[in-house]
Amino acid sequence: MKFKLEHTDSKSKARAGTVKTDHGDIQTPIFMPVGTAGSVKAVHQRELMYDVKAQIILGNTYHLYLRPGLDILEKAGGLHKFNGWSKPILTDSGGYQVFSLAENRKLTEEGAVFKSHIDGSKHLFSPERVMDIQRIIGADIIMAFDECPPYPCDFGYARKSMELTHRWLKRCIDRFDSTEGKYGYSQTLFPIVQGSVFPELRKQSAEFVASCDREGNAIGGLSVGEPVEEMYAMTDMVTDILPKDKPRYLMGVGTPANILEGIALGVDMFDCVMPTRNARNGMLFTSEGIINIRNEKWKDDFSPIDPHINSYVSSFYSKAYLRHLTIAKEILAAQIASIHNLSFYLWLVGQAREHIIAGDFAVWKNQMVEKVSRRL
Repeated sequence: MKFKLEHTDSKSKARAGTVKTDHGDIQTPIFMPVGTAGSVKAVHQRELMYDVKAQIILGNTYHLYLRPGLDILEKAGGLHKFNGWSKPILTDSGGYQVFSLAENRKLTEEGAVFKSHIDGSKHLFSPERVMDIQRIIGADIIMAFDECPPYPCDFGYARKSMELTHRWLKRCIDRFDSTEGKYGYSQTLFPIVQGSVFPELRKQSAEFVASCDREGNAIGGLSVGEPVEEMYAMTDMVTDILPKDKPRYLMGVGTPANILEGIALGVDMFDCVMPTRNARNGMLFTSEGIINIRNEKWKDDFSPIDPHINSYVSSFYSKAYLRHLTIAKEILAAQIASIHNLSFYLWLVGQAREHIIAGDFAVWKNQMVEKVSRRL
């Protein structure tokens, strides 16, 4: 994987670049739709490619490991062949499940023992095992195995958690560097910065991660309940330390406003379940603000969902029709809303890139943060 930094903004830390992988180029800043179990919920790969215009999607190591399982994925020739997605894929490491499934896991120096949410069976995720699993899944970008500390937590817990993540990272690197990909294309490993909301720990973790000299780096453990001001402060600090010539990935973030602020702080890559999850509950993100499509006010609004978004569903279907489908609990409602929201997110980061290149990103960003945050 190679990263070329092409433009920087003079009034912020925003950057535009290109990540080159064997499955294609990714123009940054970029948003990555989340396909937890090998599928971006309610969206065909063709729609992801041509409507949403996704350049990279995510898979979830924990869920794919349990279902369909490694045997099936290996027989298929990896996740790309299994789900028919020809562009890059990033897999998380299962580290977030260490955080989110806390009641069903036990942490040791060796790794994390999970109890499956499907059948109760026990599984060990060690750093070495997680590298092997992601090799078999076949992601272009593989994440290091980390512990994501909860918010709030005390300094002592956050420090021990960060130190464990660093020891695991060394083991991830050793295993990754001593193994080969299975399907004839290159894979790359991103370490993850942790440290909760403690500046001293974030600085220490970012310096350690930077010293590992991998091809890209991630910032984890944010967007887990902390105030947005803390998230921005930690991100700002970390991007000052992580190398400028490598892509930076802020994990699990977030709202349109979060993404715009993250771009201004020097982040290149984002992912979040919000566009699809909120779509299934009737929340639409648009270029003018946020719509709850269930509201009565859209009942006889026959205007397009959002004519500014270059997506078939956004300009073809009316708000009134989508409201009807949503109230009637038609499956098509979730499909239309999911495709629209993802298209909006990709449009938003595409616009950010254009304004970085044009040199007026900071002014545009401030206007857009206000727009995309308001309720219509």
